[in-house]
Amino acid sequence: MKKRYSFLIKPLMLLIDLIIINIVVLYISDKEYLKPSFLIYINIFWIVSSFFNGFYKVYRHTNFFRVLSLLAIQFSIFFLGFFTYFSLFREGDVVNNQTVILSTIFLGIAILKYSFIYALKKYRAQGNNYRKVVVLGSDETAKNAIKVFNQKKELGYIISGIFSDNQLPNNEFYKGAIENCYSFILEEDIDEVYCSLSELNNQEIKNITTFANENNIVIKLISDVNELYSKSYNTEYYDDSLLVLHVNKLPFEYLENRIIKRMFDLIFSTFSIVFLMSWLTPIIWVLIKLESKGPVFFKQKREGLGGKLFVCYKFRSMRVDLKTEYKHTVKNDVRVTKIGALLRKTSLDELPQFFNVLQGNMSVVGPRPHLKSLSVEYQKNVNNYLERYSMKPGITGLAQVRGYRGEIKKKSDIKNRIRLDIFYIENWSILLDIKIILKTVFNVYKGEEKAY
Repeated sequence: MKKRYSFLIKPLMLLIDLIIINIVVLYISDKEYLKPSFLIYINIFWIVSSFFNGFYKVYRHTNFFRVLSLLAIQFSIFFLGFFTYFSLFREGDVVNNQTVILSTIFLGIAILKYSFIYALKKYRAQGNNYRKVVVLGSDETAKNAIKVFNQKKELGYIISGIFSDNQLPNNEFYKGAIENCYSFILEEDIDEVYCSLSELNNQEIKNITTFANENNIVIKLISDVNELYSKSYNTEYYDDSLLVLHVNKLPFEYLENRIIKRMFDLIFSTFSIVFLMSWLTPIIWVLIKLESKGPVFFKQKREGLGGKLFVCYKFRSMRVDLKTEYKHTVKNDVRVTKIGALLRKTSLDELPQFFNVLQGNMSVVGPRPHLKSLSVEYQKNVNNYLERYSMKPGITGLAQVRGYRGEIKKKSDIKNRIRLDIFYIENWSILLDIKIILKTVFNVYKGEEKAY
């Protein structure tokens, strides 16, 4: 497998841009008005604004005008943020050289960005930093893609094979029918697969997309302008004649989203432990001990991120019975104690899982963790079940607040639960997490029928 360093480009560009901003401000600003708080402010503002504007989402196929548009948007917002600081925190101050400072920052970053892009294109044109691609199809759109890849060397794409159900005896890249592409893609360590929408049918597109997602391979669709699109794709021109549909990544395939969710988890779980569990735990400990013998905390191995097992914590709500420890809870379960019934009804038995969140095994919101034995059973009956493994399990989740929690009485229960779990994974946002948490609190307050 080739070593990849492309993931370092965006952090490196961000670091260099911050260095330019700080150098310009330090050496051109009037020292009388320069304070550490201002430097901290503009650095944080630049990082946050660039993230939301997608300023560093520049790819090998991104054209000149797209880069110019990103520069214009980012600096328009940065200029406003620059002056906002003085209107909020330094009202009445007049800062000299403002025009010189902002103009120098803009020119410095713009020149650097275009120089870096130009250098990368030259580097790729010489056969470096390339991506190995496979084209599925032999119609005009596929031929056009192959032509662009061969002629536009600066894009950095190398064709490793062409697969089509139509014979191409005189083509050196032709490797056989489409059904033969799967083993070739893995054996040749292919980076990206381009599929012709005009030649491949819906089932073939679905099969190759599933295969690509499972093996962390980029899948893209090539089309003419008359094809229909959906929100699952976004479009980009690689050349005036080549329109490419990018299959959108899942939210958690982006590093920045994983960082945001992890920070939210740490803050929320710490707050819950300090201000809720710190005084509730002693009370629950006494109540559990008064009613039945056994440990206060119940520990059980569950499946987490990537299907790896971890120890999940709960307040014990049942009498200790090793023979039925892995049996699913049912309504009027004789194993549940009186205090246990109350804990389960109010979901207080889940509180120790905030320690799982701090440990990094769980998230505050996500699909609920299942027992390995149950997961094996569910995989046989539910399509796309394995997609749940793409993120950490949660203390609460979308399926739970929609009423799909507790006992599985019929197949539709688990199918609807997994359907909602996958919807959450594919449509995650921090706002959605907050909504689910608020809905969870509301459900606890009103009481839930299936909380037993």
